Amino acid sequence: MTIEASYSHAEAASARIRLGMVGGGEGAFIGAVHRIAARLDDQFVLSAGALSSTPEKAARSAAAIGLARSYPDYRTMAREEAARADGIEVVTIVTPNDQHAAVAEAFLEAGIHVICDKPVTTNVADAHRLQAIAQARRRIFAVTYNYTGYPMVRQARRMVRDGELGEIRLVQVEYPQDWLTEPLETTGQKQAAWRTDPQRSGPGGCIGDIGTHAYQLAGFIAGMQPSQLCAELSTFVPGRALDDNVQIMLRYANGARGMLWASQVAPGNENALRIRVYGSRAGLEWQQEQPNRLQVSRFGEAPQTVSRGSGAAHADAARVTRLPAGHPEGYFEGFATLYSEIGHAIRAARDGRAPAAEVNFPTLEDGIHGVAFIEAAIRSSADGGLWVGV
Repeated sequence: MTIEASYSHAEAASARIRLGMVGGGEGAFIGAVHRIAARLDDQFVLSAGALSSTPEKAARSAAAIGLARSYPDYRTMAREEAARADGIEVVTIVTPNDQHAAVAEAFLEAGIHVICDKPVTTNVADAHRLQAIAQARRRIFAVTYNYTGYPMVRQARRMVRDGELGEIRLVQVEYPQDWLTEPLETTGQKQAAWRTDPQRSGPGGCIGDIGTHAYQLAGFIAGMQPSQLCAELSTFVPGRALDDNVQIMLRYANGARGMLWASQVAPGNENALRIRVYGSRAGLEWQQEQPNRLQVSRFGEAPQTVSRGSGAAHADAARVTRLPAGHPEGYFEGFATLYSEIGHAIRAARDGRAPAAEVNFPTLEDGIHGVAFIEAAIRSSADGGLWVGV
């Protein structure tokens, strides 16, 4: 059963989930990605937004996408939407990192579920405060580590859990890009400007932007979190305030070892997220730029390639596959899988029941792990690369 077939289209049409958005207005990249992903499986309808911190830009952005209910700020939006009979049920937060905590708190207190970009906050204390509020209000809090939505990532996770790799020994994950090789932030480019500004991005640059994706993907597939890390965070572009390259060694409680490299100054790399996991019996490799294939190497045998949509794919992968083999699925579909999984959970919450066991999306707990990872890596690097606990 595919993800879109696991609920009826009649159900979706008659009870689409009312979605709001904070951030994601003109000049933003990720807001449009979320809007497309939310529509893809026909479970959500965008009903309201505060698309910019500037009221005029918020109104202009809303008009450009045909959004009728536009608010000048997120606090007004949370208050007024909570008071409406047809108010939003969940809000997506796609602002710079420094606003995540305050926006999420306002909507949780208003009784509205939250979907938030990563890192969920700029410090662990704020993340734990949000966790307490979400638990008290009994609201869903999802974090969009979108690479967990890819079918072959689900395939890899299932193979590890089924013991096909044996005891996990090595976890190697890397995420190099090259778009910040030069000081793009000095040209007025919006995305570069806020991601390299510690006031808006938080204390981590590359590590917070893409290093957390690599870290969370490793934990999602390998099924374990490191107990210690040793990090070196570097800033290669003169005048840049935050790190643009990250190299980290990882130790796991079961004796496994790992390495994580993330960089935004590696020429020739566009979005080269790659993970390799090796156990006592087999290894696997997945690359985001070729997301429909997973390479599996069993010791003593020729490597095998498992394709999305093929008969060799596990039910966990097949369930989140939309197209037949040979028709590529990628970035938008991975995001859409998370939205559909979150949609299932919200529908279950409407009825006062737990979602189906197979529903899987990153939660605030994953977000807390991500922020703790950033803090530990910064602490280790500042201390000259000492091993520290995560």
